[in-house]
Amino acid sequence: MRFGAGAIGLQRQLKQNAQWDADMADRGQSAINRRLLLAGASGALGAGAAEARAARSRRKRMRQPLIVDALGGIDDPNLSLTRPMDSPVDTSQPDVDRRSVSDALASGLAAVNVTLGYVAGPDEPFEYSIKTIAAWERVVGDHSGALMKVLRAGDILKAKAAGKVGIIYGFQNAVQVADKPERIEIFRDLGVRVIQLTYNPANALGDGSMAPLNRGLTPLGREVVERLNASRIMVDLSHSGERTCLDAVAASAQPVSINHTGCRALVDLPRNKTDAELRGVAEKGGFVGIYFMPYLNASGHATAGDVVAHIEHAVNVCGEDHVGIGTDGSATAIDDLEAYRARLAQEVAERAKAGIGASGERADTYPFVLDLRGVDQFRKLMRLLAAKGWPEGRIEKIMGLNFLSYARSVWGA
Repeated sequence: MRFGAGAIGLQRQLKQNAQWDADMADRGQSAINRRLLLAGASGALGAGAAEARAARSRRKRMRQPLIVDALGGIDDPNLSLTRPMDSPVDTSQPDVDRRSVSDALASGLAAVNVTLGYVAGPDEPFEYSIKTIAAWERVVGDHSGALMKVLRAGDILKAKAAGKVGIIYGFQNAVQVADKPERIEIFRDLGVRVIQLTYNPANALGDGSMAPLNRGLTPLGREVVERLNASRIMVDLSHSGERTCLDAVAASAQPVSINHTGCRALVDLPRNKTDAELRGVAEKGGFVGIYFMPYLNASGHATAGDVVAHIEHAVNVCGEDHVGIGTDGSATAIDDLEAYRARLAQEVAERAKAGIGASGERADTYPFVLDLRGVDQFRKLMRLLAAKGWPEGRIEKIMGLNFLSYARSVWGA
């Protein structure tokens, strides 16, 4: 197996992280001691005990591996099942509730790149994108005790230290840019930190994975990549066609990413990336996130073992310093799978009719890995990787440290 050459740097980083954890613990304990000394009444002592428990909980969280989902969510899929199938839905409003936020916290998630902005549909892309940003501002504000907005790499560590989930604003299409590349600066100022160039079909920037001609990056696409670099926004090449991906890798002055994908060498589907694409992103210093999606198995019924196999292949191609996870899902389990199947059949049919579906989407499969669903999904994946004999340091890279390193290279510390 071929791995990255950063072993010495990793050891140094892990030592720094350990020292930082110890410092955090010391500061937390000192703060508790000061509060106890100043508290003169029994009520104050009781409050001090509660503060101590909270501090212990924070220290315990800090000792856990950093978990970052390069493309996922904190939505509750059960909310959609409570609505009539034929009822109009305002898709700009996230299906986030107390349960889904609590599940995200319980999963150990430190940060997640959530999809907002226009992806497909009848809405005007730019206006819809602005509307979804406003909606997520409300979500983060309404759950400020558990969520925080991520604007730079250091905010991921701040979220973990505070016992919160960092929310990264990301687009899964750039069609909302239209012929106005200056809109990139507007999105940047509103907090968007990831922009995917295409969805499955072609757009004015290049071809998506389902576009039949497999054209490369267009002149407008090159200008948009340049603007994204200047604004320090991640260039995400998920869903792109192979030539568009390789062209963008070459055009970008900064590292780029494929935040959620599988490996086409294992399963030959358009949504999975070729070794040439994976290697190109890694050689650029970028990041590849493996998803928990049906495309990981030719049958459409992917398992946790398939996720591990695709991670292993990506590591062999890219090196262990450039691979992570991008689940394309949330940590909240679906309560009624039978009801969900009916909704899924409708959604798959609508996506195919609209021309935005991908090969491998079927009504008889789930758009997630059934045995990697729920609040224990990340811990289970770590256990499976450990069972393969992977050292703890390599697993920690996959679960979040590699994305953090990539974020620092684009957003700054």
